[in-house]
Amino acid sequence: MPKLDGWTREQLLIAYKLYCEMPFGKMHSRNPEIVRYARLIGRTPSALAMKLTNIASIDPEIRSTGRSGLTGASQADKNMWKEMTSDWDRFAVEIERAELFYTGAGSSSGPDEVEQEWATGYVGKTRSAIVQIRIGQDFFRRAVLSAYEFQCCVTGLDVPDLLVASHIVPWKDDASNRLNPRNGLCLSSIHDRAFDAGLISISGDHRLLLSKYFRSGRSGSFATYTFNNYADKKIKLPEKFPPDESFLKYHRDHIFQG
Repeated sequence: MPKLDGWTREQLLIAYKLYCEMPFGKMHSRNPEIVRYARLIGRTPSALAMKLTNIASIDPEIRSTGRSGLTGASQADKNMWKEMTSDWDRFAVEIERAELFYTGAGSSSGPDEVEQEWATGYVGKTRSAIVQIRIGQDFFRRAVLSAYEFQCCVTGLDVPDLLVASHIVPWKDDASNRLNPRNGLCLSSIHDRAFDAGLISISGDHRLLLSKYFRSGRSGSFATYTFNNYADKKIKLPEKFPPDESFLKYHRDHIFQG
């Protein structure tokens, strides 16, 4: 098992997994998840938490806020950042393999769920392809929801079962960014459906835009409360993986019924 500045590739993949899938404010050595994973990979919680801070120092969105994190990011850390952001699909699978390496059980859905997906949406795909799709979907959901601290960016709703990692550019329209967390928004289920249908969108300065349907006043009291009350209000932006403006512009130009 090759060492990368003292860290094996599998250990570093687990650190990146936690960086992608953990709310920014919980990346500290007292977090039970960090304690658990540190034990699994043979590192101290402090060392693992420090590695997450080093990764944050590479993240251009974190640097843009004026926070540089620690300055000890290794070349291996930087190389893995490039690897991740250049091919999110492959990286999600690599993270799952690292999880399996240490736990013997990955974090994605099991065979029963995979077979259900086969029956309901992936006809013609091989079983291997279906498993990879499921791994990617699970990674994307965890990365997006954790970035927004499990709150709808429009309403603040914080019930995980009612939250969706909504693609800004639809899955079918941009294969290279299907799993890019910056192509995602954390939305309530109903706002996710409205976003997919083009009934709402997000402006360049991150305000909620309503389609002509809602602006016409034809919608009832529930729609008014659910959508019109948030019109032109700024969405909550995450500290990591904020929505990419080019993706938002695509949604406004090609999907929004403005």
